[in-house]
Amino acid sequence: MGESFYIGRRTHMADELTKEEKQRIKEQRRQEFLAAHPELAAKQKEAEEKKQKLVQTKKEIVDAVDGALLNDQEESRRDKMNDLRSQGIDPFGHAFARTHNSAMIKKAYGEKNAEELKALNAEVTIAGRIMSKRRMGKLGFIHLQDREGRIQVVINQRVVGDEIYNLFKSADLGDIIGVTGHVFKTDAGELSVECAEYTHLTKALRPLPEKFHGLQDKEERYRRRYVDLIMNDTSRDIAILRPRIVSAIRHWMDGQGYVEVETPILQPILGGASARPFATHHNALDKDYYLRIATELPLKRLIVGGMEKVYEIGRIFRNEGMDLKHNPEFTTMEAYCAYSDLEGMMKMNEELFEAVAMEVFGRTEFEFMGHTISLKAPFKRWNMVDAVKEVTGVDFWQPMSVEDALALAKEHNVEVLPHQHTVGNIISLFFDAFCEDKIIQPTFVYGHPIEISPLAKKDDKDPRFTQRFELEICGIEMDNAFTELNDPIDQKARFEAQLELKKLGDDEASEVDDDYVEALEYGMPPTGGIGMGIDRFVMLLTGQDSIRDVLLFPTMRPKEK
Repeated sequence: MGESFYIGRRTHMADELTKEEKQRIKEQRRQEFLAAHPELAAKQKEAEEKKQKLVQTKKEIVDAVDGALLNDQEESRRDKMNDLRSQGIDPFGHAFARTHNSAMIKKAYGEKNAEELKALNAEVTIAGRIMSKRRMGKLGFIHLQDREGRIQVVINQRVVGDEIYNLFKSADLGDIIGVTGHVFKTDAGELSVECAEYTHLTKALRPLPEKFHGLQDKEERYRRRYVDLIMNDTSRDIAILRPRIVSAIRHWMDGQGYVEVETPILQPILGGASARPFATHHNALDKDYYLRIATELPLKRLIVGGMEKVYEIGRIFRNEGMDLKHNPEFTTMEAYCAYSDLEGMMKMNEELFEAVAMEVFGRTEFEFMGHTISLKAPFKRWNMVDAVKEVTGVDFWQPMSVEDALALAKEHNVEVLPHQHTVGNIISLFFDAFCEDKIIQPTFVYGHPIEISPLAKKDDKDPRFTQRFELEICGIEMDNAFTELNDPIDQKARFEAQLELKKLGDDEASEVDDDYVEALEYGMPPTGGIGMGIDRFVMLLTGQDSIRDVLLFPTMRPKEK
């Protein structure tokens, strides 16, 4: 499998412009216009400078006020930290043995009424972060948050005594405590724990963001994910759901007889996809390496070696832009099955998505990008050339020269870069421009041109095209699959064609991997292969529009000082 795209393998959109790249082109054109109109440029510059001064002044005032408030709170918390030490209490605590978490208490006792709970007199020991706190005379109320959720703790001064009650009174939001007590229901019917023992565990020296107005800036949420996980239930739920989704993928793959393997992250040759790499240097060997842009070629070497059904879930690194669908490092699953083909991979794809959805969520319909998406098989099939003809009326089935295709691109305002001057590339560009955004429900787009699929087997019926598909949902590529190319002579020729593209300015073109060609010369059985982007699949299943919302630590631009 191979060519480029964000998700684990390649795509017909090897030359897709990210949001960042489009913005760069737009800015370049704007600068060219201003250069041709110097008077207008001078007025615009003056207006922009005035605007920036106002913005900066406003920011300085807001920062000064916030800083003063924050410093007061931080100072108060440090005073309380010292008070704890003076009482012989470690502000940052020690190990604490819990018997329950909030979910366990709710599951075991949530359906019982007040009388039943009183008769049970069930004792629990819990720990968590104070998220709310209020007092009514000699009664105190806390909502304690652990990983599973929140539970109310009621502290009665008459029960715990003055010393513990004063410790509770001095606690701040964000502090972490441990509580032992009995489960009961309040007069309002809220399941709660009546505190009998109170243990201070960790003093929070910074205040949490204010509930309704704090940490709403998405950039800050991503930069300070630790605060986001405390304050945002959705972020915490996604963080817990993601590994469950990955586990369900493994469960299904293992059940189908696939063997999970690990392949090197450091690669001496750029291959398996079309993408700009990150480079590093191995000091002991005095040799440059790439961080892998795909796991494809090592996995197919294992097929040659007779392992027959293999997969890898791993991190991929691409030195590219960032937007709602792309992050420079991301997670993919690639799988290869000997004696299979494109149809086998379609069937596997449908069964995998449906099985994971049912195992984790118990349903196959999900809200995504403003649409209700069904993962119930079968998925629609849409040939790329048929799609272009259906949408634009342009018929690329007809034999044509590169000049003819370029003329059609010009007529339809499709930009073609120098290294894309092939009929196959132009077909791909037409599909990207006119067809991709028409896709909502899961659709297998198949029949990619050979020029953009250097690792896929040719279509026996029409050698201009390959046995390849991409699964798209809401215009987003979810995965990519091939009937794998196992002819070493054809593979060597396609690698060499990639070198020619590199000479024409395609910095994402693959390099020649002679060792891989040698492996094919030993014989690789007919094989089907697929690569799927784990991050985008999690986006779909959790209803998130941005990849940053399903990555705990997305790559961020440096923060301006």
